[in-house]
Amino acid sequence: MNTFPVIYTERLTLRQLRPEDSMHLFHYFSRDEVTEFYDLESFTSIKQATDLIDSWNKRYETEQGIRWAISLKNEERVIGTCGYHNWAKEHSKAEIGYELTPEYWRQGIMTEAIAAILQYGFQSLQLNRIEAFIDPANISSRKLLLKAGLAEEGLLRDCFFEKGQFVDAVIFSILRREAVNRRH
Repeated sequence: MNTFPVIYTERLTLRQLRPEDSMHLFHYFSRDEVTEFYDLESFTSIKQATDLIDSWNKRYETEQGIRWAISLKNEERVIGTCGYHNWAKEHSKAEIGYELTPEYWRQGIMTEAIAAILQYGFQSLQLNRIEAFIDPANISSRKLLLKAGLAEEGLLRDCFFEKGQFVDAVIFSILRREAVNRRH
């Protein structure tokens, strides 16, 4: 991966995160309703947002993942991010992650962004399997993933250690052949 891929959808631009986006990330990562199901505590300083951007960009540089800033077309303000991590190239699979500022919840923004990165994952990254892990109580994420075509595979008990405790996770996935069939 040489040049960071920019993806355009009907309403959105997905692009690389920049240091100047820190204020926007801090705006929503400092809110408990955003981090409730996230593996991070709510941010208390802009440096945390800057460090997160640096971490995501380093993962891209080392080909371990890719995280896009989500903004409305013709606007610079970052309203969320989405992308791939836990990229296992030898198994042609990766995990998706995402978040969105609450002002844009329930407007189809993340549905549009996820559809675009699923297509990118299967076509450009040559993934065979894309996974997502969510908290069982995260109903909005469950609806999003099902709408995007991912299938619920099951409950993983005490799967992650987050915020000082073990938490369950529900695993979802979509395979390349399923994504191809959805488009036809």
